[in-house]
Amino acid sequence: MCQMDVVGVRVEMPSNQPIVLLREVDGERYLPIWIGAVEATAIAFAQQGVVPARPLTHDLLRDVLQALDRSLEQVRITELTEGVFFAVLAFDGGVEVSARPSDAIALALRTGTPIHCADAVLVEAGIAVPDEQEDEVEKFREFLDQISPDDFLGGASAPEEQ
Repeated sequence: MCQMDVVGVRVEMPSNQPIVLLREVDGERYLPIWIGAVEATAIAFAQQGVVPARPLTHDLLRDVLQALDRSLEQVRITELTEGVFFAVLAFDGGVEVSARPSDAIALALRTGTPIHCADAVLVEAGIAVPDEQEDEVEKFREFLDQISPDDFLGGASAPEEQ
């Protein structure tokens, strides 16, 4: 398992489909995951520190975990099967729950939980970006700084993720 950071979310053109982009902490691989508009908004809200007037589902789950004095120890992106990514929420006490990666990432961002990805998933779907291509990644980061969570509203959930 490789630890990953969330670079951000963006809308892929021309399909108008949101993606979340993860980056290997100790490497040069990136992992794009196509997600739904609602999940993209939830991730963007968490990254930008936006606190909605009423809790979103991911905020609610974080609050339930706190109320029950439980912790999310790790998010794992475990497999990629027929174009569908799978993830696991690993809680204290050894409890694991299957989740969509977008939901798991949104919760991880709200709880400060590390995100890991199986090596096999990175081998299959990861994109290596050598140092000389970091300029393009920096342009992507600048784009992410200018995008608003509202830009993701109105789209349907992605079929590639469950």
